[in-house]
Amino acid sequence: MISDVLRNLFTSGELVSGIGETFYMVCLATLFAYVIGLPLGLLLVTTDKKGVRPMPVLNTVLGIVVNILRSIPFLILAVMLIPFTRAIVGTSIGSTATIVPLVIGSAPFVARMVESSAKEVDPGIIEAAQSMGASTGQIIFKVLLPEAKPSLVVGAAITITTILGYSAMAGFVGGGGLGTIAVSYGYNRYQTDIMLLTVALLVVIVQLFQEIGMRLAKRIDRRIH
Repeated sequence: MISDVLRNLFTSGELVSGIGETFYMVCLATLFAYVIGLPLGLLLVTTDKKGVRPMPVLNTVLGIVVNILRSIPFLILAVMLIPFTRAIVGTSIGSTATIVPLVIGSAPFVARMVESSAKEVDPGIIEAAQSMGASTGQIIFKVLLPEAKPSLVVGAAITITTILGYSAMAGFVGGGGLGTIAVSYGYNRYQTDIMLLTVALLVVIVQLFQEIGMRLAKRIDRRIH
């Protein structure tokens, strides 16, 4: 039997609204995380001791900052950033406010994903570009990014699912979306059916993003054509 609370969630549109808020948070947070994390990851690669422009001191400092931010559990980070979040968006609760800690929490993860993808590129290709006089910018945009594209797409799919998990955890601090529905109804009111439904919806969304990412990666990977 469907509980009255679950029936009300369907009829009131609150469940649909929660799904929409989840997509809103995840998509925008992923976009802004890549705006920060992509150049940061490329900077980590190029300034590495084996990179095209070695800068050991800068690389070490960036690596420490990234590692520190990645080490902070998301819920703790979200609470720590409440004053900053309130200063940016005017509130510390809701889906828009949650985007701020989502971006700050996931940008270091994106940086490491980008760094890992770029380091998979055959060093021989980079050396060939250098021997032909390519500049650092040309190596980044015409060699590293194109060659690492399939791995970057797979990394993006993994990043999206990670951010989705963060957004669900944000429900404990009023983050909005399916996470808040799961906490407010499934956890606080002991509505097991609502908890199971939100988990099922999150699993479906994760599989959707993963499938899209994997299919896109296969389509653009020249090595398997």
